Amino acid sequence: MAAGDHTVLQLSTPSTANLSAKVHPLVIFNICDCYVRRPDQAERVIGTLLGSVLPDGTVDIRNSYAVPHTESAEQVALDIEYHHNMLVSHQKVNPKEVIVGWYSTGLGVTGGSALIHDFYSREVPNPIHLTVDTGFRNGEGTIKAYVSVNLALGDRQLAAQFQEIPLDLRMVEAERLGFDILKTTAVDKLPNDLEGMEVTMQRLLALIDDVYKYVDDVVVRACCG
Repeated sequence: MAAGDHTVLQLSTPSTANLSAKVHPLVIFNICDCYVRRPDQAERVIGTLLGSVLPDGTVDIRNSYAVPHTESAEQVALDIEYHHNMLVSHQKVNPKEVIVGWYSTGLGVTGGSALIHDFYSREVPNPIHLTVDTGFRNGEGTIKAYVSVNLALGDRQLAAQFQEIPLDLRMVEAERLGFDILKTTAVDKLPNDLEGMEVTMQRLLALIDDVYKYVDDVVVRACCG
């Protein structure tokens, strides 16, 4: 083989050296809320990220909404019509907020992430993929941002690889307090009506017991006095 005839393995990607993202606390709260309200059969939540690109190139993630989906070991299907309807509704209120990427709950990138990322790549150039660990393992919420890197052999694209980028989660003191409370009180699912009634009845019985004890103490003190 001549020296000029060899095939080169390349990483085809937009410049990520200075690419970073900033996510507002409201986005994290929205994602966690959607996660606990997800359908019973869903293991994770997938949704769209809205925001803008700042003059310095930072992707400013300011809002989000969940997108219904079905998922199996072989494929992931998004409700594209719902996604577009929600986008139109959001832009009526905040016309400056555009699609900047998508999110999923769980730890890191999964097997179906490339398929979903390919869809969002047709919606916006170089979308951000945000992952949120809603399990708050060890009392911490792991939140990461990625961009896609195309791995090519000559002119043939082989696969897409996710590359992590810097992510800034800035909070004022009140937001930090709310986030800390969220981490310590995280639940996997909201209770259904029957479970909610059971918890309410248990609390009511505990309050009644406290009232009985208080009345007994008052009666004992009155008799002794």
